[in-house]
Order: sequence, then C-alpha cells, then structure tokens
Amino acid sequence: MKFKLEVIGFTIESCLIAQAAGAHRIELCDNPSEGGTTPSYGFIKTARENLSIELYPIIRPRGGDFLYSEIEFEVMKADIQICKNLGCDGVVIGMLNSDGTVDKQRCKQLVDIAQPMGVSFHRAFDRTKDPFKALEDIISIGCERILTSGQKSVATDGAALLNELVKQANGRIIIMPGSGVRSDNVENLVKKTNATEFHTSARTYTDSKMEFINESMDEQLTSVTTLSNEIKTIIQLLKAY
Repeated sequence: MKFKLEVIGFTIESCLIAQAAGAHRIELCDNPSEGGTTPSYGFIKTARENLSIELYPIIRPRGGDFLYSEIEFEVMKADIQICKNLGCDGVVIGMLNSDGTVDKQRCKQLVDIAQPMGVSFHRAFDRTKDPFKALEDIISIGCERILTSGQKSVATDGAALLNELVKQANGRIIIMPGSGVRSDNVENLVKKTNATEFHTSARTYTDSKMEFINESMDEQLTSVTTLSNEIKTIIQLLKAY
C-alpha cells in the first residue's frame, strides 16, 4: 500500500481497536485534553505486549508550550530510554527555543538516545516561526517524519503549506498531515498535499458503564475511544486512491 495511516491511542482499548481496523502505526498518548502527554510505563508496556504494529509513544512531559527546562529535558531522556527498553519502534518528540526555532541541540540529543528507534517530530512544528527553516533543521537532527497541520488548527486549512513542505522535503523526510483528518476529507488532502502518510484520532467518546452515578458530583464520566469504522473507511479510501 502506497499510503500509511497513523492513529492516536489514548487508551489501550483504542489501540486495540485501531490495530484491528488496519492502522499501520500507533502514536501512544495520555491526556487528550492536553493534546497528548507521555503515557505511563504500564500503558507503554501493555501496549507493546498487545500490539504487533508500530508503536511510537509521545515524549511530552506536560501540556502547554514546547519550551522545556533542563529538568524536564532529563525527564524526556529517561522516558525515551524506557521506550527503548520496552521494545517500542520509535518515539515522538518536539522542542522549541523561545524565539520559535527548533531546539536543534537538545532534539539531536533525544534522537541520539532513541537510536535505533525511529523519531517523529510532532506538532511543535506548527508553532515555529519559519516552517521551511524548521523543516531543514528537523532533517538535520535525524528525524524521519514531521506531524503537522500546515501551521493551521486543522490540516484541511493548512493544505497549501503542507504541499509546499512535501515538495521541499523531496523524499528526505515524511510530511504527515494530522489534525482533523477524517474519512470525509482524506481524499481531498491526498490530492492537495501529495502526502503519503496521514494521522488521525478517529476520536469518539463513550458514556460510563457504571450502574451507580453520584449525581451530586455533577460529572460527565465519558472516556475517549476510537471509531473502528472510521479507520477502516480511511484506509479503504487510501487504498483505492
């Protein structure tokens, strides 16, 4: 298949759903409300033991921006080593300087620690001030792909820039559109971007199965999961394209 589909796994159940539906890779994340943070040791271990497809945990110690302190950097290095020890295929990183450039020095250290695992650069890229320079910087540190929405909130709005990035990359690195990628727009994204890898959450929410709910707590006990049919449809569309 010319195309690949990466799916975010926010729970072990969503990982298993995505694999069964035909996903090629899981980006393993915790905390969907924060945009994804580093999953726990137990989550990574269990996912690795139950998944045969590629597994790439995100290395992001907190939500918010991508300007990290030295102690946060130490956490990231330790988490990458854990992923390596647990047999992950790769990790997902992203660090910026305060001026909106890629933190090449520290990102390169993370890539070196990760070897021989693969490394993707996440949507910190969409916060850089010059995406074309950032692309070259990320290539130079040894990443294999960039997850980006084309510096817009959703990939459909950033399609023009995504196409320019694919052209500039010229096979040196994979440009992987993500954010808002769904079955109703993926064909158009292929046409407009010429990308060959795509990233989706295929996200939905399920209600709690608790029989007893304490109504005085005024809580919405929903949890995030993944739509199997949505993943299958995207893959079918990519195969047919």
